[in-house]
Amino acid sequence: MSSLLKNSQHLQFRDLLKKVGSGTHTSKSLSREEAAIATQMMLQETATPAQIGAFMIAQRIKRPTPTELAGMLDTYDALGPVLSPIESDCLVTVFSNPYDGRSRTAPINPLVALILTAADAPAVLHGSGRLPTKHGVPIVEVLMGLGLNWHKLTTLDQVQQVFEQTGFGFVYQAAQFPQAEAMVTYREQIGKRPTLATIEIMWSPYRGKSNVVSGYVHPPTEARTQAAFTERGTAFFTTVKGLEGSCDIARDRTAIISLNHLESGELKTERLLLHPRDYGFDGPDPAMSSVEELLLDYKEVLSGRMNEIGRSAVWNAGFYLWRVGRVDSIEAGFDRVRSLLETGTVKDKLHQIAETIGELIERAA
Repeated sequence: MSSLLKNSQHLQFRDLLKKVGSGTHTSKSLSREEAAIATQMMLQETATPAQIGAFMIAQRIKRPTPTELAGMLDTYDALGPVLSPIESDCLVTVFSNPYDGRSRTAPINPLVALILTAADAPAVLHGSGRLPTKHGVPIVEVLMGLGLNWHKLTTLDQVQQVFEQTGFGFVYQAAQFPQAEAMVTYREQIGKRPTLATIEIMWSPYRGKSNVVSGYVHPPTEARTQAAFTERGTAFFTTVKGLEGSCDIARDRTAIISLNHLESGELKTERLLLHPRDYGFDGPDPAMSSVEELLLDYKEVLSGRMNEIGRSAVWNAGFYLWRVGRVDSIEAGFDRVRSLLETGTVKDKLHQIAETIGELIERAA
């Protein structure tokens, strides 16, 4: 790249940075197109390191608008990995969890995704390794501990094949989206979650008909997500005030969930308050101790023996089966999940996925 072109790009990004970083009274929000351009220049690193770090901090302080989030998601769609639609008679559930993992509560989502796929309700997860700022337990470590070596699949085509054959998909950022993975260094150096961390809990790497599930902690995040998804025309999605911002529905408090869909371009939302006690699931959410202990609990559940991790999995998976129309009621969802676990159907699905991944790894060796 010529020095003249580089200088031109640096000046272009500087102008975008000046808009968002001019202070409380004079900063301005970017248009959707400008936000998409800024995100592209960061991911492709045509902006300088100083500019990228400054933009991350400035946008965090200003707080992104729904329009800016929509533009950033546009770039993720354009540059990131995309799984092609698969045949399914119900919506594919896409779980968008925080990439920096879990440190206080045990992650339930990988087990929930396995249960959904065992019920012929396909599921897609995405994530990376241990990321700042939390450096919590990521999804990929749990999957690896269960014998699902997604991190060894180097191409998106391999991921697509597993997804088509088993109904379970996992997009691993380090392998399938290196441009986004390159931003981890900046994330570590600034010591704060940048807006890209918000994009991670909104982005879907699947283009077919789906239920995109976005977790959050703070109510303003949900409102921005709903507005950004509406602007982008996301037809069907679910927002969950989940454990540590994840898609995991809590058992120690009332679950706050919004069922969202677009109707003639207008957002329709149903607020759902699920009280665990009403369904017999009240109790403390399992704490995160170690990956080893978590996996022992997982394997006990997969063998048909119930524990607190299992109760949380039934609570979550039953709801998500109902949400995509696989069962007629939430209560029927709970019954279906218990049956799948007791009969070993979920464990069989796990073995199928592991064998499919193993065959692809061996074939590529």
